[in-house]
Amino acid sequence: MNRITIQADDVLYRRIRDGNKEAFDLLFVKYYPSLCSYAGQFVSFEDSEEIVQDIMLWVWKDREDNPINYSLKQYLYKMVKNRCLNLIERDKVKEKVNSALYNEMTDVFNDPDFYIMDELVTKIEEALSQLPETYRVAFEKNRFEEKTYKEIAAELNISPKTVDYRIQQSLKILRIKLKDYLPLITFLGF
Repeated sequence: MNRITIQADDVLYRRIRDGNKEAFDLLFVKYYPSLCSYAGQFVSFEDSEEIVQDIMLWVWKDREDNPINYSLKQYLYKMVKNRCLNLIERDKVKEKVNSALYNEMTDVFNDPDFYIMDELVTKIEEALSQLPETYRVAFEKNRFEEKTYKEIAAELNISPKTVDYRIQQSLKILRIKLKDYLPLITFLGF
């Protein structure tokens, strides 16, 4: 069996794109530990491993559809960082939802039907995750990061009217998805 020797990343990636499993294995062995270590600066060890494994799987599975046009090493590190930041952001959203629910509904926490709150948090998270990405980003920046439409527009390089439209559409979708919980979530501005 012909072993691939340590090669430049561009050669490795070309071989991976051609379906060479040995080239992928070499790339995996070459970068997996350092990518996990890098991700570990942002998230837990378990999350870092999962993120890196997902990225490596993506590199293999989508090798024909996603050409990497610059340094493979930079690309991998950038993907790891972005995934870590997305995970951190999702955790912040969960924390904000939990905090808002707690602050507004402290009496409910003493109620024997407290399990409803866990169910509500889960339903809100599910509903948010099902929004189109552009709607969800605008909605979360406005509701959870407390940014104005103008600030969001500048950050996303779109018009404030587009931000307004995306948030209004998000609210419509969320009201439909969470209709059974509307009395409990009116304080969130849904």
